[in-house]
Amino acid sequence: MMFLPTTIEEVKKLGWEQLDVILVSGDTYIDTSYNGTAIVGKWLFKHGFKVGIIAQPDVDSDKDITRLGEPKLYWGISGGCVDSMVANYTATKKKRRTDDFTPGGQNTKRPDRAVIVYTNLIKRFFKGSPVPIVISGIESSLRRITHYDYWSNSLRRPIVFDAKADIISYGMGEKSMLELAKALRDNKPWEDIRGLCYISKEEKHGYLKIPSFEECKKDKYKFIEAFNTFYQNCDPITAKGLYQQCGDRFLVQNPPCENYTTEELDAIYSLNFEKDVHPYYKQMGEVRALDTIRNSVTTHRGCYGECNFCAIAIHQGRTVISRSEDSIIKEVEEIASSPKFKGYIADVGGPTANMYNIECSKKLKLGACKDRRCLYPEKCPALKINHNSQIELLKKLKRIDNVKKIFIASGIRYDMILDDTKCGQIYLEEIVRDHVSGQMKIAPEHTEDKVLNLMGKRGKAPLKEFKDKFYEINGKLGMKQFLTYYLIAAHPGCNEKDMLDLKRFASKELRVNPEQVQVFTPTPSTYSTLMYYTEIDPFTGKKLFVEKDNNRKQKQKDIVIPRENSFRKKYKRK
Repeated sequence: MMFLPTTIEEVKKLGWEQLDVILVSGDTYIDTSYNGTAIVGKWLFKHGFKVGIIAQPDVDSDKDITRLGEPKLYWGISGGCVDSMVANYTATKKKRRTDDFTPGGQNTKRPDRAVIVYTNLIKRFFKGSPVPIVISGIESSLRRITHYDYWSNSLRRPIVFDAKADIISYGMGEKSMLELAKALRDNKPWEDIRGLCYISKEEKHGYLKIPSFEECKKDKYKFIEAFNTFYQNCDPITAKGLYQQCGDRFLVQNPPCENYTTEELDAIYSLNFEKDVHPYYKQMGEVRALDTIRNSVTTHRGCYGECNFCAIAIHQGRTVISRSEDSIIKEVEEIASSPKFKGYIADVGGPTANMYNIECSKKLKLGACKDRRCLYPEKCPALKINHNSQIELLKKLKRIDNVKKIFIASGIRYDMILDDTKCGQIYLEEIVRDHVSGQMKIAPEHTEDKVLNLMGKRGKAPLKEFKDKFYEINGKLGMKQFLTYYLIAAHPGCNEKDMLDLKRFASKELRVNPEQVQVFTPTPSTYSTLMYYTEIDPFTGKKLFVEKDNNRKQKQKDIVIPRENSFRKKYKRK
């Protein structure tokens, strides 16, 4: 195991004269599979490339950005694990004070619009350099076409134009970043590599044309048309390439990278990560995110839930690709053998924990359906849900030496448990008995069918059925655990009456006073954000009520959690 170099002294120790690729990130350098920069860096290194990392560089001087010199092949820039504007601001645009991915925990190291700032930093101190700049990560991926930006309340051009970068690597970037490195090393054309976007002076023959940036700005229905075409061309099997005019140039988006295989995913997650912060950054202070991710394990990628407020379908894809059981067991064994391990695995999961090893055979062959979703408005008959693989995996993980308890912290789709007539009850009993500590967190997001429909989620009936089943199992097992609910206020289409109805339903049917309510944040490239900007339901074309006043958004939240209760709770924690 080793960290990738972040200082010139480390580069020299490795006997390297010049790095092939330098990766720049808005997060500190945690060498873990939960850090996209670390994964891509280690993947390139495994394939023979010399890679260095500069994390959270000082943006007012050249002291950080120049310390590794200039790369031979390309710069790779990421804003971090989350969009820098989401990391820096709350849903009501208040500055966040803390940052779990920054040493010391103070939110002082990540600039707003980090991808643009870091690209300009390189251009400032490496003037005239021919080395291409590749932008990647979720910030670039979700802003790769014309998009609504909540923080400036405007439509913005594809980020490659505003950043003045050369290439975007979108989605999960291991394949495209590696193929690009090989092409540049061998002086071969890279313009047709899947998973890349770039600027062209010409239209791309054979690709689909979507409404231009200028058309989208003038006409909200054109923006809806552009987004619909974009969304429908994110599946590796069915997607066509796209292009969008911006001024006198064009954004070209190649089709996405092909779906990863189980073997490829196993190889990626066996890259011998240190599961720690690089010593150069560790001396700067504690990194809170490490507490959770050090002892967490990813079992799969992708999600077919397709909630309208979520960007996972655009970034990771709608097809679930799972690691092999052997690969997961081996990783847990490695964690459990560490002298610092205290017996607790913080999470075994993915974007949705209970999608592990559950996928539609039709989708794997033909790609995602364009005319229906897997779980909404009801489960598609072609999707066969059976939790047996997960039950068997969890049983084997529990038997590993030194493991006292394994938690499932990733989200669980309770409707999928209800849909599984063979193993759903057994799975829920397994979770309640051995993988929850006092409370099980679920995310219904709302309780009113009108709002749930706009979110792309089923109505309230499955929630009540699941709640009854959960407490019935608790009684059967002689346990006193309880459910907590994640909810969203001020989603497009939601008004104060809907929040009052939510509060009544929670009190009467769920018998709780909810404590986890967040105000909807319009992040780039989701259907909910499209609704927020256009005030139109993109599926019906009808006008939609959207709360845009921050005080009234807060009021929606306060209906469910009165402000004095939140202050009291915060004071207690202190």
